[in-house]
Amino acid sequence: MPEARVIPLRPEDDPAAPPPATDWDEQVSRALEFVRRRVTGDYDTDEFGFDPDLTDHVLLPALRPLFSRWFRVETQGLANVPDIGGALLVANHSGTIPMDALMATVALHDEHPASRRLRLLGADLVFQLPLLGALARKMGTTLACNEDAERLLRAGELVGVFPEGFKGVGKPFSERYTLQRFGRGGFVTAALRTGAPIVPCAIVGAEEIYPMIGNAKTAARLLGLPYFPITPTFPLLGPLGAVPLPSKWFIAFGEPIETASYGPAAADDPMVVFNLTDQVRETIQHSLYRLLLQRRSVFS
Repeated sequence: MPEARVIPLRPEDDPAAPPPATDWDEQVSRALEFVRRRVTGDYDTDEFGFDPDLTDHVLLPALRPLFSRWFRVETQGLANVPDIGGALLVANHSGTIPMDALMATVALHDEHPASRRLRLLGADLVFQLPLLGALARKMGTTLACNEDAERLLRAGELVGVFPEGFKGVGKPFSERYTLQRFGRGGFVTAALRTGAPIVPCAIVGAEEIYPMIGNAKTAARLLGLPYFPITPTFPLLGPLGAVPLPSKWFIAFGEPIETASYGPAAADDPMVVFNLTDQVRETIQHSLYRLLLQRRSVFS
């Protein structure tokens, strides 16, 4: 007589087994664990105030719907961003509100093979704003100065800089996708002193989220702002005017420009700094023109 074969019960058929965890159960469990860490202080921040725990569990998830559904961001050239080591990402700046920096952060964390974190350099005003300044610190942003940039690059971080500054983000809609002056090339000197490659980045789509058709300079002075935007929807529609238009976005990362062969002393040579600054600016401008030709319309 053949020996009887015992067939083990599947977990879902065993009445004594606990019910299988659902996605909802896992989400609740992760949320409770996050709250526990925040309450007990069981999380780390670096010397600049960067909080990976808060960034990964709150800030990036809040930005992802904008990235994937609202702006439908498409990325190109992610392979040009090094997997490891310090690198300086230089991008155009626009959009009245610096949403482009946030979308680039999501792109590099979620779509780069090495899930790279972009450590942004922000203007003084960013850290003077209530709540937003603290959140920027938590997300890894630090002061836009050479000292901080060089420390991050030497630590192997991917550093993001937008050399147009407020001139770019606050320019009128009539000047869209025309790069403003790149300052004195401070970002180039940071790259030269550390030997970090420079990765040009072109962003198309941000110009149309808040088309700036006017600047209320008196209001800007009273509020201590570099500009006070007037758009087709703001301030006319009040809070609704703060909703960005769903433009179609492209973010393209260009081939790295190496700086190590120049040597640290080249950071003190004005001609080297000027030439590299101009090279980066021209590369980004040409990439913008190329991306605009690829886009079928502002919203698709």
